[in-house]
Amino acid sequence: MTAASTAAAGVVPVFNALGDDTRWAILQHLGQADLSASALAERLPVTRQAIAKHLAVLADAGLVEPVRVGREVRYRALGARLTETARALEAVGAAWDRRLAALKRLVEDEDRGR
Repeated sequence: MTAASTAAAGVVPVFNALGDDTRWAILQHLGQADLSASALAERLPVTRQAIAKHLAVLADAGLVEPVRVGREVRYRALGARLTETARALEAVGAAWDRRLAALKRLVEDEDRGR
């Protein structure tokens, strides 16, 4: 497996998790405070059971973690996976910038040769 495919394998679950509007909203709420599934269900137009399923997807992607506070389980957003994903996107963007710059030079060189 190449470094690029290893990096892609790491970000794919993040994109899959964040591709859902409800999961994105959950992550935004958790970015403000650690919350229980019940508290999230009060803030979003979905059932507590649906919230639990969404939280499981986010946890599997490494974006949230459960934290026991007494008898309650609250969820905390984890920024490290988002930072890792942002770095992977920056690398893809930089590679495309280099390719497009090379293509531009090639076209400009061809235009000067006419």
